[in-house]
Amino acid sequence: MNKPNVVIRFSQDADRSYLKTWLNDKEVLKWFPMESEDEIEDAVGIWMEYAKKKATLTAIIDNIPVGMANLYVNACPKLAHQALFGIIVDARYRGKGIGTEIIHHLIRLAKERFHLEILHLEVYEGNPAKKLYEKLGFTEFGVYEHFIKENGTYLSKIFMQKEI
Repeated sequence: MNKPNVVIRFSQDADRSYLKTWLNDKEVLKWFPMESEDEIEDAVGIWMEYAKKKATLTAIIDNIPVGMANLYVNACPKLAHQALFGIIVDARYRGKGIGTEIIHHLIRLAKERFHLEILHLEVYEGNPAKKLYEKLGFTEFGVYEHFIKENGTYLSKIFMQKEI
């Protein structure tokens, strides 16, 4: 498998439309707790606010965004040592190492720019991305059982973290 030539850069406002498109994909949306257009627009707005702080990265292949990751950095001094992060990769580019590359860059950004000590994430039961997080050294530290109920089916939320 040829690994695509990926460039990682700070996210820009022009990336907003890609993020919104990805979140509107039903296969992606099942791993996020929103479902309406307003909720998706709200989530995109939040990510793009962090982009203004240079806390969001975009992966580019052939001048096209193919994934984004966001650090939810906290200004509160007692919480500034850690951050939650989110990541999304275009379905057509999954399994090609892009998620790994974005996370490596995000860890470097977290340490060098924001002086973070711990990164944590939330992933829903059954999400195949959990294997990637484990491969990168994230460990499970808790489970919120029956967190989401969709069409009569419950999914648990798994909490993972890594000291960086």
